[in-house]
Amino acid sequence: MTKPLEGLTVLEFSQFLSGPYAGLRLADLGARVIKIERPEVGDLCRNLYISDTDLEGDSTLFHAINRNKESFAANLKDAKDIELVKKLIEKADIITQNFRPGVIERIGLDYKNVKKINPKIVYGTISGYGSDGPWSSLPGQDLLAQSRTGLVWLNGNGGEAPTPMGLAVADMLAGHTLVEGILAAVIKRFRTDNGSHVETSLVEALLDFQFEVLTTYFNDGNRKPQRSSYNNAHAYLSAPYGIYKTSNGYIAIAMTPLPQLGELLDLNSIKDLHDQKEWFTKRDEIKKDIGDWIEKQTTEHWLSILEPADIWCAKVLDWETMVKHEGFKILDMVQRIKRDDGLDIETLRCPIKIDGEIFKSSKAAPKIGNDNNSIMKEFGIT
Repeated sequence: MTKPLEGLTVLEFSQFLSGPYAGLRLADLGARVIKIERPEVGDLCRNLYISDTDLEGDSTLFHAINRNKESFAANLKDAKDIELVKKLIEKADIITQNFRPGVIERIGLDYKNVKKINPKIVYGTISGYGSDGPWSSLPGQDLLAQSRTGLVWLNGNGGEAPTPMGLAVADMLAGHTLVEGILAAVIKRFRTDNGSHVETSLVEALLDFQFEVLTTYFNDGNRKPQRSSYNNAHAYLSAPYGIYKTSNGYIAIAMTPLPQLGELLDLNSIKDLHDQKEWFTKRDEIKKDIGDWIEKQTTEHWLSILEPADIWCAKVLDWETMVKHEGFKILDMVQRIKRDDGLDIETLRCPIKIDGEIFKSSKAAPKIGNDNNSIMKEFGIT
C-alpha cells in the first residue's frame, strides 16, 4: 500500500524529543525525513539515556524516535555547509525545528529567510513557551513545562506533593500538535500553492491537553481542583473513580453509579447513596470504604462480578503481563528495526491504520551523516 505522505520531503532541524517525535510520525506515514545533524555530535538525544542500555553508541530514546530517517551532517555555523543546506531547502516540502527562540534567526534559517528560498515550504516550529513573553527564553524542558501549566496539580493524592506524569508528555503532545498543523498547512499548499509557518509550544500543547478541566475551572468560579486524598485518579471526578488494591493486585474502577456498585460488591455503606452530590462531598470516605472492602478478595473475583454487569473496570497490568495478553498481541504493535552495522532492536509501530493497513518499517535510526553522499548526489549538490 502506498503511504499517504509518500513524495513529501522533510528536513528535520530538531533534536531531543518534541521535534523528532513529529518527524517520526511523518516518516511513519510515508514522508522522507532527513535529519540535519551536527558533524560528530549529532542530535544531543543520541546521548540522552533513560536507562543504562546503549545501542551501538546511541541511547534507546534516540532509536525509539528516529527510526526510518536519514542523517545529513552539516555545521550550521559554517558558511559552506549552510549553502549546502539551502540547496536541500530548495527541494524540500517541510521543515521542522525546535531551537530556542532567536537561535534559528541567528543562523539565518528562520521562516522569513527560508520562504525566500522556497515559497512553498511548510515550516514547523516547536518552542518551550512561544516566541514572546516572560517565559520565551526559558529552557523548554518537559518537567518544567508540566510544572508551569499546573498539570502536576492533577496527579497524586491530595495533601501530597504535586506529581508529574511519568512520561515526557509535553514533548510528545507538542510533536503531535505540530504534525496536525503541518498536515493542515500541506493541504492549504495543495489548494493555494503557498507555504505556511506552523508554530506550537510545549506549554500550549499541555494547556490544550487540559482543555476539559481548565474549561471547568474557568466556568466554575475559578475553584481549584481538589485531588482525592485516597486513590486519586482524576481531580474532578467523584467516587468511585480510582485504582484499588485487591488481595493479589489492583483493579481500576471508572464512572459507576454507587448504589449499583454497592449491590454488586455487597457493600452496605454505599448501597443507599442516591444523592450524587455526596459522591463528590464524601469522595474520600466513600473510596476508603470501597478500598477496604475490595482488598479482601482477588482481582479476578471482583472482575467476575463487575464485568458481567457492564461496570467500567479493568485489571491493572504491568508491562510484563500486558505484552503476554492476547488483547495486546492482536494489535501487532511491535516491530523489529535493523541497521547494516548489526543493530537489531524491537520498538513500536505507528498506531494509525488506513484502509485496514498498518504501517511498519524495518529501517533503524541512522548514524550521524550516514546519508550525506547519497543525498548530495541525488540533489545535485557539490
